[in-house]
Amino acid sequence: MRNLREILRLRLQASLSLRQIKSSQRVSLGAVQKIVSQAEAQHLDWSMIEPLDDQQLARLFYPESDTRSSPLFQLPDWVSMHQELRHKGMTKHLLWEEYTQQYPNRCYSYPQYCFLYQSWVKKQKRSMRQIHKAGDKLFVDYAGQTMPVVNGLTGEIRHAQIFVAVLGASNYIFSEATWTQSLPDWLSSHARAFEFLGGVPRLIVPDNLKSGVTTPCRYDPEINRNYQQLAAHYGVAIMPARPYKPQDKAKAEVGVQIIERWILARLRHQTFFSLAELNHCIKALLEAVNHKPFKQFKGSRAEWFESLDRPALQPLPKQRYQYTDIKTVKVNVDYHIQYDQHLYSVPHHLVGEKLELHAKDQLIELYFQHQRVTSHVRSYRPGTTTVPEHMPKQHEQHHQWNAGRLMNWAQDIGDEVLLWVKAQLQQKQHEQQAYRVCLGLLNLSRRYPADRLNRACTIANQNRLYRLKQIKSILQSNQDQLLSETSQQLPLLPQTHENIRGPEHFN
Repeated sequence: MRNLREILRLRLQASLSLRQIKSSQRVSLGAVQKIVSQAEAQHLDWSMIEPLDDQQLARLFYPESDTRSSPLFQLPDWVSMHQELRHKGMTKHLLWEEYTQQYPNRCYSYPQYCFLYQSWVKKQKRSMRQIHKAGDKLFVDYAGQTMPVVNGLTGEIRHAQIFVAVLGASNYIFSEATWTQSLPDWLSSHARAFEFLGGVPRLIVPDNLKSGVTTPCRYDPEINRNYQQLAAHYGVAIMPARPYKPQDKAKAEVGVQIIERWILARLRHQTFFSLAELNHCIKALLEAVNHKPFKQFKGSRAEWFESLDRPALQPLPKQRYQYTDIKTVKVNVDYHIQYDQHLYSVPHHLVGEKLELHAKDQLIELYFQHQRVTSHVRSYRPGTTTVPEHMPKQHEQHHQWNAGRLMNWAQDIGDEVLLWVKAQLQQKQHEQQAYRVCLGLLNLSRRYPADRLNRACTIANQNRLYRLKQIKSILQSNQDQLLSETSQQLPLLPQTHENIRGPEHFN
């Protein structure tokens, strides 16, 4: 009340400016402006205010406040204050001003107010010493305890890992079981945690496990590239805890302890036959943990989450994060790179260069100097995927040939040529092995008439001559022409008889 009366006197009687009054009384400019505005709205002057006592003056400016005079000070609600400080932008001074307006005749000074609050905080649990802003931090870690899962067919026991995530302001907990602590499981658990929360915090505080931190360091840790990609997708920052400093992730440590005591301990006598079955039980017990009332505070984790964290979380992106395997690969001399037993082509001028490979479920992307150079549909079978545009011109011309095109060309020359080409394609272990031989035969049509080449293939087919040099020999020695003359002079004889033997008889 002393500040209220003095502010009015300095303004109405001494005619000081608002900033001068602020410096003199050590109160915020907004508080001074609010009091002066109220006095002007009520058309008050100093002659009207001076005869009033403290209670009458307080009732005039704070009609809904407790204006009773008492030698005892009103103790603030420290629990509510502690919770209010979790909101972004909230300050102790603002809360103190609201406190003085509520109890103008029984309020503590600002220094005493802060001193009493700090004394109260020191009496609480260690976990309450830090003030975490709403929607700011998500602490993540794995529990040290695992859960056995039995294979119903073989009886094999496999131990599942327990992922734990805790919000800093509300202590709201998410937990699930995964088979491993590997990078895919680690990142997928983060994505499911964000979906469970219905939003994204501004900062993730993980431990220094290898799936998240490549090189631990107190001052400049190196974050895994895949982890960085997840952070970029959700618009969240990553700040690993300092090595050997568990106090940096105290929320995660407490969350792990709660999960082990209230969930895993209760499930110790149950037998699980699948990971889904285990996660179903964890989800049911987790809801009970989040709705369990606090011992020293009002409400529960779920209630604090709804009032504090949920409104402050960033919205989820339209698409869920898809795990991407990132590797550095070198382009081979055949302008291909290898990933998971499959070869993918890249532009031939990148031979010998190191590229960054991003492998998704359905897509392979390749980057050079942070620029995407090509992409392929991912194949899960051994083989080769080649884009003709990636090949040199001389290779591209060869690559354009296929079995269908070769047989169409052979059909245009003659039926016997087609039979010879088909035999070549069938004999080779891989049809591409026959492409050169077939092209060599078909190119002979540029030197010899089609009828001569067809007759030469007739001789070759009858005698099973499948070497290109043998057909060339037939043409050079004019055996095809002798066959033509003989067929004109002699009558047609049956080609099949029990006494007729072919070359296969002597094999």
